[in-house]
Amino acid sequence: QVQVAESGGGSVQPGESLRLSCVTSGYTYTGGCMGWFRQARGQEREGVALMTFQTKITTYADSVKGRFTISRDKDKNTLYLEMNDLKPEDTAMYYCAASPPDPNCVKGGTSGIMKYSWRGQGTQVTVSA
Repeated sequence: QVQVAESGGGSVQPGESLRLSCVTSGYTYTGGCMGWFRQARGQEREGVALMTFQTKITTYADSVKGRFTISRDKDKNTLYLEMNDLKPEDTAMYYCAASPPDPNCVKGGTSGIMKYSWRGQGTQVTVSA
């Protein structure tokens, strides 16, 4: 059974940074992808960043490119999202998600992250002056 749990959210001012963590258990699918998506209140879900589990190929949404970095510590079974230069429009609940083996999980891009099989409960990020 795959379990996913996010942490690291909080309230920060514009321009500050946060690092989100996602600990997984039971996830051993080297052919899959892992990623982050977010949902602001009253808005559609938005894929933010993804990484292939084995090759560490990354893809980012245009809205976060150059500011956010996705990474993984295999030994700790942890996926990270380093968020720099945060803006008020980054305010949202952030979710970590993981897919089963899928050679096309990268082709789906960030919009495919919301379709991954396993996801956590989310961690809130609030950016305000």
